[in-house]
Amino acid sequence: MTVARRVIPCLDVKDGRVVKGVKFRGLRDAGDPAELAEHYYREGADEIVFLDISASPEGRKLMVDVVRRTAESVFIPMTVGGGISKLEHFREALSAGADKVSVNTAAVENPELVSEAADVFGSQCVVVAIDAKREPLTPENEHLADYVFRDGDREYWFRVYVRGGREPTDLDAITWAKKVEELGAGEILLTSIDADGTKEGYDLELTRAVCRAVSIPVIASGGCGHPRHMLEVFEEADADAALAASIFHYGEYSIREVKEFLASRGVRVRPC
Repeated sequence: MTVARRVIPCLDVKDGRVVKGVKFRGLRDAGDPAELAEHYYREGADEIVFLDISASPEGRKLMVDVVRRTAESVFIPMTVGGGISKLEHFREALSAGADKVSVNTAAVENPELVSEAADVFGSQCVVVAIDAKREPLTPENEHLADYVFRDGDREYWFRVYVRGGREPTDLDAITWAKKVEELGAGEILLTSIDADGTKEGYDLELTRAVCRAVSIPVIASGGCGHPRHMLEVFEEADADAALAASIFHYGEYSIREVKEFLASRGVRVRPC
């Protein structure tokens, strides 16, 4: 039987509040994280993702408190990420009630952290977040591009960015996805910086390429503005889960409405 696709609300948390922007910029307040998480749980969310975008010791302390409060009333898997840079941070998040921990910048800077975390806590607890952006292929960067894509006469590749999408790396996103699977990651949270917050749909080309390159689950993120965008990323890119923020935070669609739409189109989802 086909595995049920997951619908996951994402809560970006800054200074103890949920915020949302466009292409990682222009943040707006969206509410209390524990209250929103409980609301989504009752609506039928399959999981909750918390991302601490404060990325500071103070932010981490707030996030641990948020996770602890949420775990008291929310009984679906929770993933926590943002500012995770050592094993102790994994331990803190898991002890507070998280089921999985997402690591991004630190995984690029210290890939062995992924292996160490998988050895200590199990691969099922380790999520590697990959923030990727389309880059025109040029003579200066073509040696970095392992996977080249074409749109007419235009050639481009997907570059990995770190530090909240602000800093480019020399990593090809598809190659990096394969590497983190080898290191022991149990799941990939794949965000298109180009699509983030635009509500114009997921980057199907990026998602499809990563899904084909790895055998671990891939969560598609960035660009959801309508339930049909989730349908597209499931049917056309074969993502295992779809993450969204804006459409849920501002009441444009409920999780129940999204799941009913997907089910009506033949996508297997868990009942609300």
